[in-house]
Amino acid sequence: MMASCFGEDLDCISLCKKMMYAYVVLLFAATVCCNADANYIIGTGISDITGPAAEVDMMGYANPAQTTHGIHLRQYSRAFIISDIKNSSRIVFVNTDSCMQSQGLKLEIVKRLKSKYGNLYTERNLCISGTHTHSGPGGFHQYLLYDITSLGFVKESFDALVEGIIMSIDRAHSNQKPGNIYVNSGELLESNINRSPTSYLYNPPEERARYKHDVDKNMTVLKLVDAEEKDIGMISWFAVHCTSMNNTNHLISSDNKGYAEQLFEMNKNGGAFPSFANGKFVAAFAQANEGDVSPNTAGPRCLDTGKPCDSPHSTCNGRNEMCVAFGPGKDMFDSTKIIAENQYKKALELYDSAKTMLTGPVDFRHSYVDMTKVEVQLNATTKVKTCKPAMGYSFAAGTTDGPGAFNFEQGSNSTNPFWNLISSFLKAPTAEQIACHKPKPILLDTGEMSSPYMWEPEIVDVQLLRIGQLALIAVPAEFTTMSGRRTRDAVKKTLVMNGFPADTIPVIAGLSNDYADYVATFEEYQAQRYEAGSTIFGPHTLEAYIQQFEILAEAMAKGTPAAPGPNPPNLLDKQLSFLLPVVFDHAPFGSHYGDVVVDAKPSYKQGDSVVVKFIGANPRNDRKWENTFLTVDMLGPGQNWTTVYTDGQWPTKFEWHSTSMFLGESQATITWDIPADQQIGTYRIQYFGNWKEISGSITTFHGKTKQFKVTSLKDFYKRKLQKSSLKEKIRQNMALTNDILASKFQIPQNVG
Repeated sequence: MMASCFGEDLDCISLCKKMMYAYVVLLFAATVCCNADANYIIGTGISDITGPAAEVDMMGYANPAQTTHGIHLRQYSRAFIISDIKNSSRIVFVNTDSCMQSQGLKLEIVKRLKSKYGNLYTERNLCISGTHTHSGPGGFHQYLLYDITSLGFVKESFDALVEGIIMSIDRAHSNQKPGNIYVNSGELLESNINRSPTSYLYNPPEERARYKHDVDKNMTVLKLVDAEEKDIGMISWFAVHCTSMNNTNHLISSDNKGYAEQLFEMNKNGGAFPSFANGKFVAAFAQANEGDVSPNTAGPRCLDTGKPCDSPHSTCNGRNEMCVAFGPGKDMFDSTKIIAENQYKKALELYDSAKTMLTGPVDFRHSYVDMTKVEVQLNATTKVKTCKPAMGYSFAAGTTDGPGAFNFEQGSNSTNPFWNLISSFLKAPTAEQIACHKPKPILLDTGEMSSPYMWEPEIVDVQLLRIGQLALIAVPAEFTTMSGRRTRDAVKKTLVMNGFPADTIPVIAGLSNDYADYVATFEEYQAQRYEAGSTIFGPHTLEAYIQQFEILAEAMAKGTPAAPGPNPPNLLDKQLSFLLPVVFDHAPFGSHYGDVVVDAKPSYKQGDSVVVKFIGANPRNDRKWENTFLTVDMLGPGQNWTTVYTDGQWPTKFEWHSTSMFLGESQATITWDIPADQQIGTYRIQYFGNWKEISGSITTFHGKTKQFKVTSLKDFYKRKLQKSSLKEKIRQNMALTNDILASKFQIPQNVG
């Protein structure tokens, strides 16, 4: 009967389709039946979202001089699809190694997903959250303020994010299987500090007394396994800025959370990274209420004197740009590594010891809210409202993680005649705006500026996701520590009052779906440090958000729909871009693309750095999606080369430098920091690039170094000792001991 369906009988073809559909349904039912102990259907996926590795301003520090010039750690999107076991309700949580999300980005992603999957994945059940790295290419927003330093909209950055996020969701969709989810939490110390501690002290003493620390030290981990208890994935939430890499960095980096993800995935995937194949373990280190939370645990000090900064204003002799916070390491790379390893080790500990199983429905509620018009009933007699967006003077001061310029100060409640004059050329705030935002002195009246298009969002996403007893609160901004605590408490109280279990676990998913700057508490707002100056909807912003999340929580608990709210604008067709394209590349006279300028030495020891240079071309010609600009290869049996490192891994750095902008000439520098335990053998380094002709055509090329040896420390010094005098042998023996101690115990290399 099946064979006859290959003819032209339409009735038969229809019957065959019905039979095939029934077969698929029965097969899925059999799968569920055979996995009766599974509570959920889980899919995981990962993809590359690394944007242009040259000439694009990095998003985060708003420093026009901080443009991309290479790659240290690639950026990835990690998607998790979770459905109930009947496949009747599902959510998608996507964690991206990006500074944040943009509304235009999510609108475009939802549009493309609907064209592929219908209404399976929509703005209502899809949550996209950013880790908040400050070392990724910018220009992917639809609102003007966030794209100013990137010279407007950068389509290359936008497309990299859209395409990679969708691919990670596609892979998760095709990789679904029955499984279970466990939850665990624990305290992680020495990994974050409050960068606005004087603001935190404005919160009521009785409220502060409930907490041991002025930042959240709690990490929450989800352990995802299949029906046979085999590892599928992990999601952790921990509040800490991804600003271990400071504003002098020019290499794309996923910062501390990105490296923690890499460590966890290598642990679970047998050392492989990255792995885009279905069935491979995916780990996400997601963001929480990190608004006032820094990874630079050594704290701020004055660059000129080394002394502590003036605490209320974070200045040094009145100069804000001299007050900078430092991490726990000897430099920003070391600090990134330390904070990453701390998160990785704690997450692994919580993952391995997770015993509490999530059970119950998968659900979601989502609304769009016009945050400029929210009325909040504070008590029986007092009603307040939110404001149109505006940025305060302290916004321009930056933070101790990345100070601003022009001597703006945090904690400023007064205006400056000169800057008032400058800002008035754009738009002088109305009396109503000034009164609404008080005591914030308005520097940029963004909510009343609409030329050439909107400067900041007015309509934002609020979203609540449920997996059993876990309630994920997706916030579209950077909530401070106490703002997050109040939001969690309010959502849990509403859920439990309306029938949720008492053990409901509320978790903040920071920087989700949209970006509407910061959210400080009403009390912190009075201090007007950076976080308060960047709380764009006025002093009652937090109360307005809490009210909206309480509405979602009540609707979820009662099983009623949430109001969809007003649709946000889609401004993608209005975007302006002033970033010049790559015009052409040129190899210097007598040379070719990929030629080695500085070659490898014949031999290196474990722990050394290999630094080589090639004639290069602009990396914007091809961003090497799910590929690499470099490889470190090892010679194996049969004279076959095996790649051991690419440009997305910790030991390598790919740096691009223009040597003549007028002539289009450039060089690529590749660094390999040889790990102390690297296998001894023969290696080479390869560089892969694409050069552009003035006609616009693009051609691939590659270059490679000569072969070189990597030897053990012991063999290296043994050879040197054979050629040395007695005195030199004693010195080299001491150096060998020093190197071995340093590599094994990570102590400074000046012992003895």
